[in-house]
Amino acid sequence: MKPASSSPRPQKAREKRSPDSFSFFRGFLKEPRQVGSIIPSSPILERRLSTFAQVPAARRIVELGPGTGGTTRALLRQMTDEASLMSIEANPMFIDRLKQINDPRLLVRHGDALQVRELLERAEWKSADLVISGIPFSTMDRDTGRRLIADIHSLLSPNGAFVAYQIRDRVCNLAKGSFGRPDKCTVWRNIPPLRIFRWEKAKAPTEPVVGRER
Repeated sequence: MKPASSSPRPQKAREKRSPDSFSFFRGFLKEPRQVGSIIPSSPILERRLSTFAQVPAARRIVELGPGTGGTTRALLRQMTDEASLMSIEANPMFIDRLKQINDPRLLVRHGDALQVRELLERAEWKSADLVISGIPFSTMDRDTGRRLIADIHSLLSPNGAFVAYQIRDRVCNLAKGSFGRPDKCTVWRNIPPLRIFRWEKAKAPTEPVVGRER
């Protein structure tokens, strides 16, 4: 990803977090396979995720499974003014909370992660520089998980990155065919502790120019 020209917006020292733990718990009870946890991410995880994903370098960012918006706000704090964030959430209970985030750079879309290609086309996005996923790949069947990751790979710009924060490491096996091995770290100060995986899409090799023999 090419570095952006503008610096990220400064983070407020004492920004108030919305009381969304109860909403997150209700969402988990309704759709446990989509939410994957009973409580939202901790501020420590949100900050570590933004740093590990190298958010300021991305111009177009896609977030899969934003939940009640804690990670969404963390991404917005690190993004440049010229960047855009599309947050795709399947759980209708979370959509209203996401739409309460007042930031012109944010596009909230109600849909399944498997609709990511269609949703990008509707927004006239040809590609994304960064895709961040909080959806639990461990609850997906193998074919669905591999298909989603293949779509993410194809939608990324050259040197774009795919980042997933997960309880388990099953996403690594699913992504092996498309991306290879990831960089990774573990955030212990979160309930439960989560692992963050980051893959970068390699540029396609340039075809050598063969001169005509004389």
